Amino acid sequence: MKEVKPIRHIRRHSPPVTPEMAAQMRTMVTKLGMMQHDVAAYFGVNPGRVSEVVNGHTFVDVPPAPLSRLTYLQ
Repeated sequence: MKEVKPIRHIRRHSPPVTPEMAAQMRTMVTKLGMMQHDVAAYFGVNPGRVSEVVNGHTFVDVPPAPLSRLTYLQ
């Protein structure tokens, strides 16, 4: 009889945050008033990544995107 191995949990990795995504994240949270977890769900990333961007821990030199560049509104 063949040995049955236990099922291993598969870790799902978020896609890397790009400067364009970071700019849009900043705008969505600061100008549109969206919740960070909603922005994270939209981009398919961990909410911690959105928090890092919005609070200036990453992508410090990337300004918020103009509203006309938001893919969320299109």
